[in-house]
Amino acid sequence: MNLDLRTVSVIRYITPLREGGSLPALAEADDDFKYVIKFRGAGHGVKALIAEYLGGQIASYLGLPVPELVYVTLDEAFGRTEADEEIQDLLKFSEGLNLGLHYLSGALTFDAAVNDCDALLASKIVWLDAFITNVDRTFKNTNLLIWKKELWLIDHGASFYFHHSWNNWETTAVTPFALIKDHVLLPKASKLEEAHAEFSSKLNPSILKEIVDRIPEEWLQWDETDLSADEIKLVYLKFLSLRLENASTFLKQAQDARKTLI
Repeated sequence: MNLDLRTVSVIRYITPLREGGSLPALAEADDDFKYVIKFRGAGHGVKALIAEYLGGQIASYLGLPVPELVYVTLDEAFGRTEADEEIQDLLKFSEGLNLGLHYLSGALTFDAAVNDCDALLASKIVWLDAFITNVDRTFKNTNLLIWKKELWLIDHGASFYFHHSWNNWETTAVTPFALIKDHVLLPKASKLEEAHAEFSSKLNPSILKEIVDRIPEEWLQWDETDLSADEIKLVYLKFLSLRLENASTFLKQAQDARKTLI
């Protein structure tokens, strides 16, 4: 698998997507494709982009269906003609490198009451979200799409929540992740053991390092820490490696949570 992302430039801002608080947008790039753009100038800034990048890259490596991720450059002049001041400010503060997901035109939001999901796929997605501590795949907000009769994963920006406080990453790395009880696919995830066996053997510190090493340097210039970009990357790698070592802990949590639902 090629872990390197393509880089595109935005040529046309189409419309804001106001479903989330971060105000992503649908935009057209210079490769003639449309993308959902996550902006560095939004609420959680570059940390949300890092979470989106890491979650998407890990999911893709594990063979889960994720729209193509691309780096998106935004010119300083872009958005000056935007009438909405909130959007104009967002674009101004997002000059530089942002992140985009290939737009799945015509996709529908997954509805657990209507759409089915294979038990093994459901189990794999639950395992992934427990691994990356993704708090945002619930019945209220599934962050799953149905496109061409297949299930697709989107929006991993709420993962790795430890990096918002940063000081307790070692504790979070070994957490059972109790919030998995709210996962939209947990009731369907009857093959968690099988998913665990496959994913815990497929992931390793080497591939995690390859993914982490590709976090763009300009996303790692944080005012709130004296750590260098390489030192921040090392924390992410240690977090993921420790989480993988303790995967049986969050597996058991998910299994126990599921027992209360069925």
